[in-house]
Amino acid sequence: MTRKTGKFRRLVSSDWSECLAPSGPFDPIAFNYPNLAPELSRIFRQYTGNSITLRQASLEIKDLLPGPFTPDQMDAYLDASFKTYTGVPDLIQWCLSHDILFVINTTNTQGYFQRVFQKGLFPEVPFVAANPLIQFLPMADEQRYVHEITEIDDKPRCTEAIAEALDIPWKNIVVMGDSGGDGPHFQWGSEHGAFLIGSMTKASLSRYCDSRGITIDHHFGLVYSAGQDRDLIREMEVNFADLINVIQEALA
Repeated sequence: MTRKTGKFRRLVSSDWSECLAPSGPFDPIAFNYPNLAPELSRIFRQYTGNSITLRQASLEIKDLLPGPFTPDQMDAYLDASFKTYTGVPDLIQWCLSHDILFVINTTNTQGYFQRVFQKGLFPEVPFVAANPLIQFLPMADEQRYVHEITEIDDKPRCTEAIAEALDIPWKNIVVMGDSGGDGPHFQWGSEHGAFLIGSMTKASLSRYCDSRGITIDHHFGLVYSAGQDRDLIREMEVNFADLINVIQEALA
């Protein structure tokens, strides 16, 4: 895809893990090192629940890894396990075809998306703000990753930087996320008049927003209460193409 970012006057900035896809950011590591899965799950829940920082989580994971994570290891995971929620590619292609810039803004890793796009598994988007915990040798599209997420507070900074560079008004922005790790992004959106969508909303995001007087404008998919286990079967029955009308009305 040729990126013509200058044409965009509206923007959707969305988390990825458990928001657009059922997987977590450390699943590729757990796939290749199954013995690390319990620790990785603990670390993920701690930072998405705002108990530890993303920076601390990344340092803990680096200490767990026996060596550099390779493209072949990422490809093995993607070949076996890559999936998104139903209709996510349709939603993104619709946004881009209607001059709505879709930004993936996530604590998932740069290396994950490098291989996803290289393998043609997903529609290419102009910008991916992601965690450099895993990254591979630069390729021709490295400008896609100019914005990095090393802490959850970077999510709103990336959205703001992209919007300012393209002269996109705050009221023309949709922010989408699922967990407390998206809390600062939602707080920024609430303060700047963006439209907030909770996707597969976890109790940690509801708790973060409730404690700060933040109103989530639209809940999409399942909404989980504290202690409730995820229902992956029901999550996969949700069709994200149904968000097209919601976004169209929010950005009208």
